Amino acid sequence: MAVAEKVVIKVGGEVLAGDQVRALAGDVRVLSLSARVVLVHGGGPQATDLQKRLGIEPVQVGGRRITDAATLDVMKMVLAGKLNVDFCAALVENEVKPVGLHGASGLVVQARKRPPRVVTGGGPDPVDFGHVGDVVGFNLGLLEILWAAGYVPVIACLGADDKGGIYNINADVVANQLAATLKADHLFLVTSTPGVLRDLQDPSSRLPSLSVGDARRAIASGAVTGGMIPKLEEAISVLDQGVGAIHILGKLASGDLLRASQEPGAVGTTLRRDLGDRDHG
Repeated sequence: MAVAEKVVIKVGGEVLAGDQVRALAGDVRVLSLSARVVLVHGGGPQATDLQKRLGIEPVQVGGRRITDAATLDVMKMVLAGKLNVDFCAALVENEVKPVGLHGASGLVVQARKRPPRVVTGGGPDPVDFGHVGDVVGFNLGLLEILWAAGYVPVIACLGADDKGGIYNINADVVANQLAATLKADHLFLVTSTPGVLRDLQDPSSRLPSLSVGDARRAIASGAVTGGMIPKLEEAISVLDQGVGAIHILGKLASGDLLRASQEPGAVGTTLRRDLGDRDHG
């Protein structure tokens, strides 16, 4: 990979809970030798587990978490606390130089409170999601300083504003918008799903590669369903903003990130905008 390449890697909480972290960390080590790598991680499953252990009943509307004051404290403890520390430790073990960050770390993720809005599955009235934010910018200067010194930023998906407000933000949203802002060469979405599947119950139905036009047609035809639809829709938007390629991966083995970047479609599903898409709208 060329020295100038920028790589954003989003890691879901379900991945951090498993044994894939070491494989991921080893690949990050290799990638960071020749590219500017930034990691963004979530932690939804771990936050839900801690909420329940603390006697706080998780509340979701339309599949989205309501973040009241108590829930925000849980998100801080889980995301910027245990998960970020443990993730950085796994990277250190693999000779990576990580720096753990969250939105209030130099305002690396700048956000504002999400206004109440009508959401699918939430009924006809606008829903106030509490301490949930929308990304409005990033401190790219801080990332450049860290990269220049050989460090890998590891960002927990919390945003902040200049008034001291802290906001819970979906990790996919943070990673997608960061990749678009950086015009990253590669955006890796590391999840529990081994790519885009025609049949969610059949891993062999994986679609190795999709253009933007292919993705639109797959959505329109019903070839992809459920939670993969918003992932693809967001991916299309990010590609339109200048990201080179998006790789949706799951169940990582050592070397999978490298294979995905060097042999698109060999692992997971690679989405790219190619010239033919302009003909398909």
